[in-house]
Amino acid sequence: MRRFAASVCLVTTDGPAGRRGVTVTSSCSVSDDPPTLLVCLNTSSPLNQRFEENGCFALNVLGHHDEKLARAFAGEGKLESEERFALGDWETHESGAPILKSAPVAFDCRLIDTKMVATHRIIIGEVVSVSSGALSPSLVYLDRAWRAL
Repeated sequence: MRRFAASVCLVTTDGPAGRRGVTVTSSCSVSDDPPTLLVCLNTSSPLNQRFEENGCFALNVLGHHDEKLARAFAGEGKLESEERFALGDWETHESGAPILKSAPVAFDCRLIDTKMVATHRIIIGEVVSVSSGALSPSLVYLDRAWRAL
């Protein structure tokens, strides 16, 4: 899979189950009517259950300028959750999930379904709002390296 170039995103949630954020490269659009997307989360972390329990998430597409955030939310430096969130500037929209202000685009989603496949839970969300930031080169991950595109 290291040869599979992918956009780097932060998927975030907040609500009664607590705040959570994870760096992902496994996300994609599903439909444009209604606007729907999916994200794959590894089930090895019990904290990822928060996405389903909160019933919402935001998919924050990262620009190359947010590589430090991507690394932190991927676990580099072993920062606690609040330390990771302190590295970015956040706001909330309709769902209440954290939206990164510096993201070139962020999708605020209401969770509509989940599916288990092997080691991952696929979370599917209907987009309830979109936030557009400044255009910048995208952050991608390829061959175990962060790259700008």
